[in-house]
Amino acid sequence: MGYDYIVVGGGPAGCVLANRLSADPSIEVLLLEAGGGDWNPLFRMPAGFAKMTKGVASWGWSTVPQKHLDGRVIWYTQAKIIGGGSTINAQLYTRGNAKDYDSWASDAGAQGWSYREVLPYFKRSEDNQKLHNAYHSYGGPLGVSYPVSPPPISYAFLRAAQEYGIPFNDDFNGAVQDGIGHYQLSTRNAERSSASSAFLKPILGRKNLSVRLNTQTMKIEVSNGRAVGVTIASGTGTATLNADREIIISCGAIGSPRLLQLSGIGPADDLKAAGVAVVHDLPGVGSNMQDHLDLYAISECTGDHTYDRVARPHRTAWAGLEYLLFKSGPVTSTLFETGGFWYADREARSPDIQFHLGLGSGIEAGVAAMKNPGVTLNSAFLRPRSRGTVRIASDDPKAAPLIDPNYWADPYDRQCAIKGLRLARDILRQPALKPYVLAERLPGDGLNTDEDLAQYAYRSCKTDHHPAGTCAMGSGAEAVVTPDLKLRGLMGIRVVDASVMPFVPSCNTNAPTIMVAEKAADMILGKPPLPPAAL
Repeated sequence: MGYDYIVVGGGPAGCVLANRLSADPSIEVLLLEAGGGDWNPLFRMPAGFAKMTKGVASWGWSTVPQKHLDGRVIWYTQAKIIGGGSTINAQLYTRGNAKDYDSWASDAGAQGWSYREVLPYFKRSEDNQKLHNAYHSYGGPLGVSYPVSPPPISYAFLRAAQEYGIPFNDDFNGAVQDGIGHYQLSTRNAERSSASSAFLKPILGRKNLSVRLNTQTMKIEVSNGRAVGVTIASGTGTATLNADREIIISCGAIGSPRLLQLSGIGPADDLKAAGVAVVHDLPGVGSNMQDHLDLYAISECTGDHTYDRVARPHRTAWAGLEYLLFKSGPVTSTLFETGGFWYADREARSPDIQFHLGLGSGIEAGVAAMKNPGVTLNSAFLRPRSRGTVRIASDDPKAAPLIDPNYWADPYDRQCAIKGLRLARDILRQPALKPYVLAERLPGDGLNTDEDLAQYAYRSCKTDHHPAGTCAMGSGAEAVVTPDLKLRGLMGIRVVDASVMPFVPSCNTNAPTIMVAEKAADMILGKPPLPPAAL
């Protein structure tokens, strides 16, 4: 059987593309995914992600030692499951700041990607359970809703942040990003709305759509300057599949440059060093990596105010039963459903710190046991100046890539991250939280200088799982794809996922990735772009 389009990678972008491209019954589409199915009920439960981010749902990769983080090696969860990160993430639906997308167009030369031009694609996906206005819509595939029943400590946190001077904001995805509030979530009826459940499952009956799980794409086949097919490996062995129109790579900001490099497409010297024959010298492949580094403060509570209490076996069983019977209780929580956006650098063009209130203390690794439940406040610096790389270590498709976010290579990133951590500590110390918070346990009252906090960060920092930029679009010399997401210098191939973002958005990256795929689908099908938003 022949295919018009082969989409490599069944993450958020791949599921969107499978849906939109196969809507035309005359187009034959194949979706390839290295991971398995999302049949486990824990994937549907909002709180279930905490148990599903490793093992069968992850590639199991880590970073190389981070030279600006005292040699720290950081676990780097990358989804290996249909739906990709949308199947195992914390379900935060955030779009970033309008100026993020305007900078894609103005600073990177990604014409057509300004905020007014991308907003209609955010709205096309959306089935918002509460909002319908210039920024939001309903009726799309992706469920978007507010938390079902935040516990009292969440509301105390909102008051505490306002006491500190951060205003309340009911919609971070609307006219203003600044402020504190409850996040919108990619959930519907107290269940996860992943790209798989929203875009793919409803259309699996289409005769012109084929989906292959547990199938790893080993190499893109190129002939006479054109990508013509892919070589795959599955339980039945290896095979080469051809595409008459295009190969679309949607493997994410780590997987896409990895696959390109394994196929001989990338920086020539690095390919030769890895033992790969150079097919197309494209220096930007795997460069320009950006990610959000997360620091956190943890406080012990005065009582059972967070979901640490549910960890006891009998309470876990009751919480599961309550969810199954009534779609209520702790399992409806994404555990990080409250937070907001504020400033480390008050001269910044828009908020540069994001907070995630973690409703427990055991969420982060390495936390000492406490007598009472705890609460975590994560802070992430959103616009890093540091740039890292993704490189293959060898020509073996099964080998882990060399992931180097190069965190804190620019001292400005360290400065702002530590300011963000200080903000988190100060909010947790506000009067509104006094009935709930007993004392700070991490970093601990004895750590107060910038150097103290940097040393703490070396031991405890983690990724927010927002890699981007490694196949950046634009018009500069380092751009990998053009603004219509075609690979520069080769025909028949596009990249569609977070890797094409020239700058990481100031937010979680699931919603922006879905938007990129929505817009890409129109480009691939030759449709005119949706009219820019009239704001």
